[in-house]
Amino acid sequence: MKPLEPVIEVSHLSKTFRVAQRDKSSLLSSLSSLIHRQYVQIEALRDINLHIRKGEVRALIGPNGAGKSSTIKALTGILYPTAGSVRVLGVDPWTNRSRLASELGVLFGQKTQLWWDLPALDTFYLHKQMYSIPNRTYQANLDYFIDVLSLHQVVKKPVRQLSLGERMKCEFICALLHEPQLVFLDEPTIGLDIFSKEAIRAFVKKVNREKGTTFIITTHDLSDIEDLCNNVTIINHGGIVFNDSIESLGTYFSSRKIVDIKFQKPIDEHELRGYNVMSFSGMAASIEVDVERSPLQIELQKLLGIGLIQDININNPSIESVIKDIYSKPREQSLGTF
Repeated sequence: MKPLEPVIEVSHLSKTFRVAQRDKSSLLSSLSSLIHRQYVQIEALRDINLHIRKGEVRALIGPNGAGKSSTIKALTGILYPTAGSVRVLGVDPWTNRSRLASELGVLFGQKTQLWWDLPALDTFYLHKQMYSIPNRTYQANLDYFIDVLSLHQVVKKPVRQLSLGERMKCEFICALLHEPQLVFLDEPTIGLDIFSKEAIRAFVKKVNREKGTTFIITTHDLSDIEDLCNNVTIINHGGIVFNDSIESLGTYFSSRKIVDIKFQKPIDEHELRGYNVMSFSGMAASIEVDVERSPLQIELQKLLGIGLIQDININNPSIESVIKDIYSKPREQSLGTF
């Protein structure tokens, strides 16, 4: 099988900002800074290497200030790097911004592309003119998206009368109407109810499967990551600290297991002394076991001796706990790829 062509190729990307800094907030300090301004060098990105192939749904996540926005700005040609190279859809994004813009789609969960007092259909038509979409292509895509998202009547109403979920669905049409090869989704399900989230996720998967569109998703909603993404890139302190499949992220703590145990009768919590008890409710407990320190079989035998067992389950640590651990690592431990 022929390997999928790369959509994004990033090699040793770094970005340093020269930022003015003042230690005091006095009038004298303000006047002094006009004459002798002090600067510091801020490393926003450090040696980023990234390879994304056509048709991927990739999560790009990290804590606030980690470097996600700077990475996306570099990929779209807004920021020029201090060092390294970037190729997006085969071109340099800084010298080909106009050409690249027609192949990109963008959706921001907290910003809108829709005209507030006009029906969404009017904004769609404006995008048709902006992107020079042929009439037949425009109508075919519009009919497809409206049908998939069940927006037949919604798109005829003024945007101000729509619910948040309805507006977000219309935002997706704006981002995808011109058939972009690469789409950036920033918090696409923020503030939505569970039904709207399911509809949006199903829509992304359908477009990805049927049209081969590549999606890069930045989100703090772990359900988006688990449901949509094939691969995960985690950025922290300006560098990539994890870059692998979602399955590998789930087994990041290969030496740790979570044992959920339910007893037939209540037990005293002191009977679990010596265990790393994550939760306890009398008849049930959740215990973390380090299988490198003690084999799982031995730990289970000990637990079985505490009381009569009604049910027991063994799981890997949750993705949420894995990501929290990665986020909490200090800068010197957060460089490179696991």
